[in-house]
Amino acid sequence: MNKYLLINLPILVALQLLTAQSLAHQNADTWVSADAQVGKSPWGEEDQLGRLNLIEQVDRTKLLAKADWSEVHDLSVDYFVGMPSWQAAGDPSYQIWMTHTPRGAVVDNVLGQGEAINKHVSYSGSAISMYTHTGTHIDALSHFGLNGQIYNGFSADQHLGDKGWRRSGAETLPPIIARGVMIDIAASLGVDQLADNYRISAEDIKLALQKQQVSLHKGDVVLIRTGRMQNYAQAQQFMHNAPGLGMQAARYLAEEGNAMLVGADNLSFEAFPSEVSGNYVPVHTYLLAQQGIPIMELVNLESLAKQRIYEFVFIGASLKLKGADAAPMRPLAIPVRR
Repeated sequence: MNKYLLINLPILVALQLLTAQSLAHQNADTWVSADAQVGKSPWGEEDQLGRLNLIEQVDRTKLLAKADWSEVHDLSVDYFVGMPSWQAAGDPSYQIWMTHTPRGAVVDNVLGQGEAINKHVSYSGSAISMYTHTGTHIDALSHFGLNGQIYNGFSADQHLGDKGWRRSGAETLPPIIARGVMIDIAASLGVDQLADNYRISAEDIKLALQKQQVSLHKGDVVLIRTGRMQNYAQAQQFMHNAPGLGMQAARYLAEEGNAMLVGADNLSFEAFPSEVSGNYVPVHTYLLAQQGIPIMELVNLESLAKQRIYEFVFIGASLKLKGADAAPMRPLAIPVRR
């Protein structure tokens, strides 16, 4: 592992794909210099949550009282063999296989109960394997770093073992109940879904919020819709040249919007090719390592978009995968009564 820049394989792939067209997007407002350091948490030198500490400021009783419990929107995707994944970057795809089948259980007498019982009692078992950044998931703060450190100065030399991170692993992510806001960039621009490689700007976000008549509050969960989720069943089409956030938009959400958690309906959150070249760092590094803001990806926002639900109660919890830099998540959105 390179101790001077912790970076994920998908971004390395993006670096190789960087073109002259993407370099044309460079300007002082959309780049963050790589000589910048990781963020230090205002919640103390041992803090592993970053912006998720804002959960403690949420009046959950008041928030939940606003929810319209007559409908609950599931924002997660199905997991299946052949689903979109980072196979091009060398990461394992989702796989499922049967470890026990009803007939096999009889033949092997796996329950040790004898053939008479096994013939009447069906028994199935299955196992899965996958990259932790597969399907609807949340990136922990350990996912990206700078100069051998992750958010709040935890170093790979001291805190990364053979069995994962000993700081800021996925097991530290708490259950999240907060105000959620969906920003439908595609609808705001009058398209079914954003064009390939479309790089969302801060102005795009402001325009969508204005049209939706919704404002951002400190500590919100902010989810961006590109419309790409409509291609989810076709993995190659879903993955190919996906639209996503640019650095300018990420800075707006972090610094002006004061978001606690951000997410989108694509696989990479940011647009590829990433705004990365030589002395600069990508959106993931800025949000995770410098701002302490976790990222959700592959969030299914289609049902919210169809009903034009822009404000909701967000409820979500991820698997407590100790030491992992991401974990599957099944988020829910409950509309807010108006």
